[in-house]
Amino acid sequence: SQHCSRIRSSYSHRRIFSSVTTPPPRYAGITSFFRAPLVELNDTTSSSSSVDIALVGVPFDGGVTNRPGARYGPREVRSSSVSFVRRTNQATGIAPFEYDLSIADVGDAFVSSPYELIGAHSEIEGFFEKMGDTTALSVGGDHSVTLPILRALSKRLKKEQMEDNNSVSSTNSSSPLSPPPLGLIHIDAHADTGDDYGGSRFHHGAPFKIAVDEKLIDPLRTIQIGIRGSLNHAEMWKFSHTSGMRVMYMEEFAAISNADVIEEIKRIVGSGPVYVSFDIDVLDPAYAPGTGTPEIGGMTSLQAQQLIRGLEGLDIVGGDVVEVSPPFDNTSGITSLAGAALLFELLCVVAPAAAKRKTIKQTGRQDEQTK
Repeated sequence: SQHCSRIRSSYSHRRIFSSVTTPPPRYAGITSFFRAPLVELNDTTSSSSSVDIALVGVPFDGGVTNRPGARYGPREVRSSSVSFVRRTNQATGIAPFEYDLSIADVGDAFVSSPYELIGAHSEIEGFFEKMGDTTALSVGGDHSVTLPILRALSKRLKKEQMEDNNSVSSTNSSSPLSPPPLGLIHIDAHADTGDDYGGSRFHHGAPFKIAVDEKLIDPLRTIQIGIRGSLNHAEMWKFSHTSGMRVMYMEEFAAISNADVIEEIKRIVGSGPVYVSFDIDVLDPAYAPGTGTPEIGGMTSLQAQQLIRGLEGLDIVGGDVVEVSPPFDNTSGITSLAGAALLFELLCVVAPAAAKRKTIKQTGRQDEQTK
């Protein structure tokens, strides 16, 4: 296709299995996300400095308010990604591993002290801080893990902004001291903007309220899509509305076209950096029964794929797929399969964004060297 030809002409062809003519069969070899190379960050001799996109497992579900099990999500999503996901997106023509990017599975951000929620989040944040300017795509784990990921990402962006400021002439007083908060595309059955529950604010039903409180995300550049289900009380998600988030309930999503949804997303998040968080429970339980808090009346798998595909062109600086809970996946791993396929869709829109940022960065370095 013309799109695929454009990709191949712009970026060098890189194969994961460059040393062999044909990759090994899918039932053989070490399991990694999409059979990507392994760069284990928990090994002190390893570094992500040469990795452009890191695929990360976050096997932690200490933030669930009801049914645990998402700690097993990364393991089963990895397995499904090896067995069932191939290299090219047939619908869009995007082949993420053909970009001039190093894509690797960097292992798990596992927690050594999982019974203390704040400390556990600090451990996860520390893992992501080690990645430097690598773009991370993660698999949870419950949705509370997005908060420490956003904290680490915010620190990284602030550091990059400081470096940019230092490279600007001191006479240019218009240069900002710190970057604005991230935009957020949150795809979920639940808004996750609650507050204290059972003695903690840091559970999986509140990460995005805390993210706003900590100025990690901009509520005016946040859109929540697919929200539905019964509530504990009528104002359960009041913070989403009062803070200025755009909430697209499932009824609205179902009533308009995918093109209209994408148009609204782009209107809200604009051209700035944005994070994408995808909770598997946005899918109807017919497509994803293996999750802790299922809600009927959700998206089909195809609707979710089309939604993510429409995000191409945005400056996506990270993302996650969370709440895959294999112990409840009693239909031959269908939820883990959905998680793997949707992670691949995310990779297919993140890769072009990461490649563009890499080119801009390299061009900037060349300009500095020629001055």
